[in-house]
Amino acid sequence: MKRTIKTLAIASTVGFVGIMGVAYFGLVNVGADDPHLAPVHAFLTMARERSIEVRARDLEVPNLEDDALIRAGAGNYNSMCIGCHLAPGVAQTELSQSLYPAPPNLTKVGIDGSPQSTFWIIKHGIKATGMPAWGKSMGDQYIWGMVAFLQKLPSLDAEQYRTLVASSAGHQHGGGETQMHNHEGQHGDNVSAGGSHHDGAGKDHHGGEAASQAGNDHHGTGQAAEDHHAGESASQQADHHAAEPTAQGGTGHHGDEEGEANRRKMEQAQGDAAPAPKTHTHADGKEHVHES
Repeated sequence: MKRTIKTLAIASTVGFVGIMGVAYFGLVNVGADDPHLAPVHAFLTMARERSIEVRARDLEVPNLEDDALIRAGAGNYNSMCIGCHLAPGVAQTELSQSLYPAPPNLTKVGIDGSPQSTFWIIKHGIKATGMPAWGKSMGDQYIWGMVAFLQKLPSLDAEQYRTLVASSAGHQHGGGETQMHNHEGQHGDNVSAGGSHHDGAGKDHHGGEAASQAGNDHHGTGQAAEDHHAGESASQQADHHAAEPTAQGGTGHHGDEEGEANRRKMEQAQGDAAPAPKTHTHADGKEHVHES
């Protein structure tokens, strides 16, 4: 007996040292693109499911058929979950394809037969996966709303899903909500399941801003023009009106003398602006001047 115990102790020590050595020398590939070996995966799955089952079995389930609860869950699910767990009409996303363990497609499995376990997972999350503990920011009633919605999700088509989301209040969980990315319609030809904040609504918003700014600039320019004309002296306005017909070859409507004076001013200004005479030298050394 003592020999057996001693043998087991030695074997355990050797095994422990071996495992630590493998870990220390980096022989375990922790990359998410390298799946666990089948025995390791089976062990981790069993440990996860038993852990959740033991901790969730005494939870009291509310009425999951309540319409208000389902609508609230639809809004939160659409804002928080479809990037990983998808929605009717939404194909795989970058997250759903890249995470390991792969997040379940809840449009197919729903609550997987256990509302208590689903509630516990949403509230507490799961270590070493992409599943966060939403209970740190979300009240229990909102989590139960998501459970109620997930119970209905596998039976919804894309149109029914969009209608249900549209009837909800969107992302809400009792305060402190952040703007969420719902990943709709941003992966190839995926069907949008409710409209993300990057879609046409955002374009309209920025377009409205631009239009408003353009309108403000337009009115501001008009006001400046009015102020400019209001600030002109009477004599400046008279000269302005007198010069217009003169430039067209006629006389000013304020009198021939004033129009003639303005005509002379214009001719003088044209003369001042005339180009300098051009010169060139002939072969005999004489310079010749061209007036124009």
